[in-house]
Amino acid sequence: MQLIESILADAASITTIRRDIHAHPELCFQEERTADVIAKALADWGIPVHRGLGKTGVVGIVKNGSSTRAVGLRADIDALPMTEHNKFSHASTHPGKMHACGHDGHTAMLLAAARHLSKHRNFDGTVYLVFQPAEEGGGGAREMMRDGLFDKFPMEAIFGAHNWPGMKVGQFALKSGPVFASSNEFKITVRGKGSHAAMPHNGIDPVPVACQMVQAFQTIVTRNKKPIDTAVISVTMIHAGEATNVVPDSCELQGTVRTFTTETLDLVERRMQAIAESTCAAFEAVCEFSFKRNYPATINHRAETDFARQLLGEVVGADNVLEFEPTMGSEDFSYFLEAKPGCYFLIGNGDGTHREGGHGMGPCMLHNPSYDFNDDLIPLGATAWVRLAEKWLASPR
Repeated sequence: MQLIESILADAASITTIRRDIHAHPELCFQEERTADVIAKALADWGIPVHRGLGKTGVVGIVKNGSSTRAVGLRADIDALPMTEHNKFSHASTHPGKMHACGHDGHTAMLLAAARHLSKHRNFDGTVYLVFQPAEEGGGGAREMMRDGLFDKFPMEAIFGAHNWPGMKVGQFALKSGPVFASSNEFKITVRGKGSHAAMPHNGIDPVPVACQMVQAFQTIVTRNKKPIDTAVISVTMIHAGEATNVVPDSCELQGTVRTFTTETLDLVERRMQAIAESTCAAFEAVCEFSFKRNYPATINHRAETDFARQLLGEVVGADNVLEFEPTMGSEDFSYFLEAKPGCYFLIGNGDGTHREGGHGMGPCMLHNPSYDFNDDLIPLGATAWVRLAEKWLASPR
């Protein structure tokens, strides 16, 4: 493993920043303090800072030489609306808010890279350090783009990374093509006619209508789409009724749909609406159907993925750069990849044994209240960012 010495020397101070951010988590578009911490650190290192894209986003600009070439490196900065179970000294001080996905660590790795780049500048061109808010459901990447990210900071490509529990420290994983699914939500209201539970013939019961729908939706996955196309339909909420002896007059279903392609998503949405409306009609109920498309699928570009694979292999050895198995989770880095070439890769967070005494009893998994980022990743991730930027700017366009 070829770690940069100056980054190793700064690791303790960057770890302190990471733990400070962890102790003060902020939710999407509320990352005011976090942005202040990032901007101050960059300014202290002589890096020009632009603020306000996506409301709380921060962009650092590191230039050297005369080349007009540029590359972007991205870290997400927001936390989750969760109560932390850890009790160690850097646990969340904000009840109901927690860095349970490691965005504090992603920020720390990019800050460590920024510090080295500012001191050594062994490149010709520009490195844009993109600290993005609101990944957890707010679409911060989309909002930064709407505020002119790629117009104000023209870059040839953009790269992002996420820690991955269960994968060994010292390993990376990536794949070209779809790696994270699109994220979409639906809400269906079945409107019937309430009645006494002992005299259901006087009403139209929306509950069995909803039950029929839930079962029928799975036939879209098994009988409508091609078997080789991936889709997940999850009805996660069913709300109806207020009393045991009353047939309710309405029932509400909500859930999510995940796919890797727009074509499959179009099919699922069309079939869900047809099933919902036809099922309601068959029972003489009324259907209200809404479908919201959130994050698109995250699709890595082949050339940039091949570039990242080779670079990461130079840092940790080719045997430690794994082929990533796509997941049906979602990631708003997808918006960047729709607009720019790039690659989103994973860095191993270990098995959780790095956690200090006082951690919760749950596993060290993403979105778990006992999670904590592994600070051993900071020098490795920062080294990868530095080498990636240097090699990109030195390689033929």
